[in-house]
Amino acid sequence: MDHLFFIAAAYGVSLLGLGLLTGWALMSYRHEQRALAELDARGLRRRARPAASQGTARDGAAGASRSDPLVEPK
Repeated sequence: MDHLFFIAAAYGVSLLGLGLLTGWALMSYRHEQRALAELDARGLRRRARPAASQGTARDGAAGASRSDPLVEPK
């Protein structure tokens, strides 16, 4: 019974830490969803490019910017 307080405190601190991490992850997720919705509302779209052909002259993307995955719709 002497260790009951220590064990309860350890569980409490662990649950608090897990709760804070979960809350932070949810807030971050919601923030990113809002940012993507804002970009979508402005007309910017995400596009997927194959990694192997990204930025090669063969597929006509020699002058394409590699750092900007967002493109304006045509």
